[in-house]
Amino acid sequence: MARRSAPPGSGPSYLSPQYGISNRGSADVDPDESALSRFMREQIFAPEYLQGNQTILVSLAMFVGGVAALRQWGEGLALGL
Repeated sequence: MARRSAPPGSGPSYLSPQYGISNRGSADVDPDESALSRFMREQIFAPEYLQGNQTILVSLAMFVGGVAALRQWGEGLALGL
């Protein structure tokens, strides 16, 4: 069976259709918004990225908590050997 190619002008398949589309012309975006607040709104608090960002936050908290626990009680753990 012959392989079909994508339609002309469809772009690479690994990019989503919204890739590169900006909200700059949107009415709900403040034109005086700073780059940091725009990044926070579009990448951190956006609903499509929220679950992944929460997973990263929980993983980072578990790592920091583990390091803190080992620094606090590590000597006692080593003496138990």
